[in-house]
Amino acid sequence: MRALLFDFGGTLDFPRHWLDRFVGHYHGAGLSLSRAELDPAFAAATLAGYRAGPAIWNYSLRELVAFMVDHQIRFLSNQKMKGHPFYGEPNQLPLIGEMKHLIQSAFVEESEIGLARSRGLISTLAQEFRIGVVSNFYGNLERVLDDAGFGRIITTVADSGRLGVYKPDAGIYAAALAMLGAEARAAVMVGDSLSKDCAPARRVGMRTVWLRHADATAIEPVEADFTIDTLDELEDVLCRMG
Repeated sequence: MRALLFDFGGTLDFPRHWLDRFVGHYHGAGLSLSRAELDPAFAAATLAGYRAGPAIWNYSLRELVAFMVDHQIRFLSNQKMKGHPFYGEPNQLPLIGEMKHLIQSAFVEESEIGLARSRGLISTLAQEFRIGVVSNFYGNLERVLDDAGFGRIITTVADSGRLGVYKPDAGIYAAALAMLGAEARAAVMVGDSLSKDCAPARRVGMRTVWLRHADATAIEPVEADFTIDTLDELEDVLCRMG
């Protein structure tokens, strides 16, 4: 093995899907949305991020999360969900502003903790492997990784917002391998999604490691070569691969 590719969201930044994390932080800000209720708002904000293009390519993580939360709440306000303070009435604006700040700050602080934990492991692995990150992101992933101290230890960033290729399209993995100068058979993909990380990486000939979240409910067969519950288990798995 010569190369390791990692997913970003839910893998390097914090071991949980962004939607689930946002649900938790909405609860922390006093709004008890269910996952099903927030899901369409999350999807709308994600699409807005993809469509924003170069306008957000230099956003920090904090700026990106603020963008996402703003679009989520805008979507929710348009739905006029009963019992939720998203109606745009003048007397509600201070409450909405405070809620946005609480959600954004909690999400970013959690990410910073997760990234700090991952950075030590990646620094160690970078002594032996070329490291790449492959993510459905918004064009600003390199900025986010640089801000988090990964700039010198990550060789390649395959950001879908820059490449115009999105998981589960296996083309993003082929592009990442080309940028790394690595053959698929000599590379391993590590990610938290079986369908977006593991399955397409296997299609191009890579070995795969699934980072299983504590609340994972995979109902399809686990199409990954190895399963881990924390990134701390990765070094042992790589040793077993030989």
